[in-house]
Amino acid sequence: MRIDLHCHSTASDGTDTPAELVRNAAAAGLDVVALTDHDTTRGYAEAIAALPSGLTLVTGAELSCRIDGVGMHMLAYLFDPEEPALLAERELVRDDRVPRARAMVAKLNALGVPVTWEQVARIAGEGSVGRPHVAAALVELGVVPTVSDAFTRDWLADGGRAHAEKHETDPFEAIRLVKGAGGVTVFAHPAAGKRGRTVPESAIAELAAAGLDGIEVDHMDHDADTRERLRALAKDLGLLVTGSSDYHGSRKTCELGEYTTDPEVYGEITRRATGAFPVPGAGGA
Repeated sequence: MRIDLHCHSTASDGTDTPAELVRNAAAAGLDVVALTDHDTTRGYAEAIAALPSGLTLVTGAELSCRIDGVGMHMLAYLFDPEEPALLAERELVRDDRVPRARAMVAKLNALGVPVTWEQVARIAGEGSVGRPHVAAALVELGVVPTVSDAFTRDWLADGGRAHAEKHETDPFEAIRLVKGAGGVTVFAHPAAGKRGRTVPESAIAELAAAGLDGIEVDHMDHDADTRERLRALAKDLGLLVTGSSDYHGSRKTCELGEYTTDPEVYGEITRRATGAFPVPGAGGA
């Protein structure tokens, strides 16, 4: 059983539509795929309508958080998308994405980069605008060769020359809100140092004590030594260990199913969730 619990669509910063994502997941031989767009659930309906037979969809989101000045992402699975408190917080984060992207464009202009808001908005399309869309604009202009190369301190990484802050949820509050909506929480790529500063293990222990369910260990941004260290940390803290591609379509080099989650861990996630249930494919269009 092949399970990929971290994927993005055009509802945020991926390049596959939600329908294309589930079809591509099935073609890649996945049995389970999670749709975890940034701070939005807008892709759910399209993904469910197109869900092929033999593929199960886990609904989720990747929530933007910040602790002690360090940005982090919290994967939330199988929560009730209409639960009012979590919905209001997601909307607050999402609504702050546009002024933040505009601020990054202004900083890039001050650095002599001729990026425009219109260019970034075109790349984002109907998705929730984010740093990857600004990064894609830099690639179009030939400033950097790849989207990943834009996430450095020279450009868009936390603390970078063109970085701008946005509203981000306190992770302890995120855990509380997701639990209140019947969901399960997993700290995404906790040791992805090339993205900027990372959360210390002491803080991960505090999050575990507050109800964090797991950490994403098997991920393209973690080398073998890092994965081993995180696996040991998860064992010490009683956290679930997940693996995921963090697929963004053509925007990143990772492939669907590049890293996967153990079926027993997936089963535990579904047992803990009460806000929603995995959706089995019925042969969508």
